[in-house]
Formats: sequence, structure tokens, C-alpha cells
Amino acid sequence: MIEQLHEVIQEIERNWESRRLLVVGDVMLDKYIWGEVARISPEAPVPVVHFEHQSEQPGGAANVAMNLVRLGAQSCVAGFTGDDENRSLLEASLRSNGIESMLISSEGFPTIAKMRILGGRQQMLRLDTERLGPRPQRDYERLLAAVLERIAVCHAVVLSDYAKGVLTPQLCQAVIQAARERDIPVLVDPKSADFSRYRGATTICPNLGELTAAAMRVAHNLDATAFDVNDLPAVLTLAETMVSAFDLDFLAATLSEKGIALVRRGSRLIVPAVARQVFDVSGAGDTVIAVLALCLASQFKPETAVELANVAAGIVVGKVGTVPVEKHELLAALAPQIALHAQDKVVSREELLARAALWRANGERVVFTNGCFDLLHIGHITLLEQARRFGDRLIVAINSDASVSGLKGPSRPIVRQNERSRVLAALAAVDAVVVFEEPTPLELIVAARPDVIVKGGDYGVDTVVGAREVLSWGGQVRIVPLVEGFSTTRLIEKGAGR
Repeated sequence: MIEQLHEVIQEIERNWESRRLLVVGDVMLDKYIWGEVARISPEAPVPVVHFEHQSEQPGGAANVAMNLVRLGAQSCVAGFTGDDENRSLLEASLRSNGIESMLISSEGFPTIAKMRILGGRQQMLRLDTERLGPRPQRDYERLLAAVLERIAVCHAVVLSDYAKGVLTPQLCQAVIQAARERDIPVLVDPKSADFSRYRGATTICPNLGELTAAAMRVAHNLDATAFDVNDLPAVLTLAETMVSAFDLDFLAATLSEKGIALVRRGSRLIVPAVARQVFDVSGAGDTVIAVLALCLASQFKPETAVELANVAAGIVVGKVGTVPVEKHELLAALAPQIALHAQDKVVSREELLARAALWRANGERVVFTNGCFDLLHIGHITLLEQARRFGDRLIVAINSDASVSGLKGPSRPIVRQNERSRVLAALAAVDAVVVFEEPTPLELIVAARPDVIVKGGDYGVDTVVGAREVLSWGGQVRIVPLVEGFSTTRLIEKGAGR
């Protein structure tokens, strides 16, 4: 369970779009050929893929940048490319996704590309185009100058190392020192087993294989001959040693089906993996470090960052190919936790509009109802439960105290708007509660654009506020029969002994 979920949701919805992050590392172009397999080739025992279409996607360090923008942030990516067609394709893809780039063309080195051939949802073959080895020194100097100029306006820096020649120890240290001098967090997705090149970073985020390789190196240096690479507690003990030895704030390691480990000096925490059907783990590490980076840029606690990254990882492994996680997908995945916290469902008008837009982006049908809901009774409960059946999300808009007084008289409401909101939000059928000050909710309905409006049986379609507007954009108006014998007025009269 994520601590301070209300504040976390508010930060994601309101502030992630203003966060600026810089990604430095091995940029690549991921290319896909999509098709279907129906037979085996008579020429060799290999499947025949019937071509359907092809696509391109930023990969490697550029996929981290893709994850960041899809989560709502601003990102810039820096690295080396060749002067070739794949660079043009990569730049075009970055531009179309709103990602800034600082790509240094290095003579004699092609743009790194990975061509994946898929039959249905199964990857059949991967063809890589690359040349390994160090670039000319002048290229590193150009890249570092561009990076140092950009760091000053960033909220976090990610070093995305695929061991393709960009992140030398010298470049890593120069970037880490420049960022930490400005109190900017630096996160590293490592490839080298020698974590000393990342010394001073805020965190290093290896997978289990990378962590084990680094632990073996540390064990060798400590002459720990009894070290067992299959003993996870022993690996995590050495990870604690690395946190101190390499001057890290913490270490976050993805452990495949076991989840994510958060390791500090003298402590460790394993967040269990979210159970999902796994189709493709490509890019899962990029998703994890992107979420962690945004969380640190937002000054979340490491525990919160790891919890959110774990949720995002559970989403991305259910996709085919290197596909980033969208912000609306992350918020949708948090919905079960939001449902357990009434406070998180009480929102401002701005928050409601953002949440409704995310629900629609997630393909969910939004239902709207409104009323005073003073002294909640069985009639209200029945209305809300039936309204929820008309869609996937239910918005309940309630009149403010001043609005209720204007409609019902100076003795109303009996229950104030803050309490009415929290009580309604505690109901499982309700997904969001918002207070409106106007005499009617028309302005709110037009802004939120629900798919369905629901009102009680004392209304007709022609008397429902907002009905004409909802019908105009293809929505529906539903009238739910009243439960006889129940009303707030009757409850008040009963309490007064009348």
C-alpha cells in the first residue's frame, strides 16, 4: 500500500507535466516487422512470417525519454548516433513524441538499431545494427558540453547505460558531479558490473543479473569465497555494502517475478511484483527507472518511488514490444488503492476534469449524477449503485452548503459539504466526488463531458440539467426509479417527532 496516496495522486495529476528530466546514454532505434506465422519454411526448420506492417520506436536511452513523456513529464535525451537514415527516423520519432534531443553524430559509427520480427505476439528474431568501441574524444567533449548546459534546468538526470560506448567512467563522473552540486538526483541504469564508475549517484537501478554480477565483483574484492550467486539474501547483503562503498543514497534492484528491492545502508525492503500475464519484458527496466526518476524529481520517498515503479512494471510486461506506460494507465492501476481511501476520491473541479480525461483515455465509460445528498439514506444508495452499473466510473457532484441553502432554505444542509463528500466517497460505487457552487451543475457537466447522466424518478429527460448537452455529444440520460418512503425531508421530520 502506497503511503500518502492522496498527495501522490495529486502530484501525478497536477505537477508531473512541469517536471523536466534529462536522459544521457545509448540511444537506439527499435524497429518492428509485424506479421503472422502459419507454417514452417520448407527451406529450413524456421517459421515463415507473413509480413503485415512495420513500425519504429525510440529505444535504449531514448525509450526512457519516451516513458517520461508518456507519464506526462518533459524530457530531453542526449547520446551518439550515426549520420544515416536510422538517425533521421529516430529524430522524427522523438519530435513527434515531444522529446527534445541532443544527438551527436559520430563518424564511422552507425545509429544503433534493433530490428525485431514478430509473429503474432511472439518475437521470432532480432537483428542488431551497431559498432562498439570508444568514439573520438572530441565527440565526448561535444556531448558533455551539451549535457552540462542542460543540467541546470532539470529536476532529475538518468544515465541509461547499454554498454555501447557512451557512458565512460569519465563522462559518468562529470555528469554526476555537476548534477549533485546542484542537488539534482541522478539515477543510473547500469550495464557495467563495475559500479565504481557510477560513484556518487543518487541510486543505481540494476536488474537481478546485473546486481549479481556487481555483487560477485565486490565479493571477489572482499575475498568472500563462500559467496553464492543464487542466494538472494547474500546478494542483497553485498548490495548494502555497495550503497556505502559507492556513496549512493539507496539502490533499487528489479528482481523479475520477485518484485523490486530497495536497499539502504543497513536495511532492505522487497516490494512484491504485481501479478500480471507477461507477454514481453522488453523495456521494463526503462519504465522502472523513468518512474523512479519522476518520483525523485517530485521529492517522493524512495519507498513510494519503488512502489509506483513496481506498479508500472506490472503494466509494461503485459505489452508486446518496447511500449512505454501511459500516465492514465498508471493512475488506472492505482484505482484499487484509491478506492480504499475516501479522501483520494474527493477532488477539485480541475482534478476531476484531469481524472475524467484519463478515464476516457483508458477506454472507460464515465457516468455523472448530482444532488444535495443531505442525510444519506437508502434511496441515495440505490440511486448510486444503479448509476454505477451504466458505466465504469461514477462521478457524484454535490451542491455546496451555500447552494443547498439557496435551494432548501437557511436550515439546510444538516450535514456540511466536507462531511457529505467524505461519506459519499467511502461508497464502493463512487469513483469521484466534487462540490459545485452554482445553482445547477451544467457548467461542470459541459466541462467533464460524461457519457451518461443519471437522475432519480422524480425527473423526466426533458427536465434533467445537462441532458441536451450530453445527448448532443452522443451520450445517454438514464432515469432511475425512486425508492418509495425515503427522503431527507422525511428523515428530518421523523427526527423532529412530526
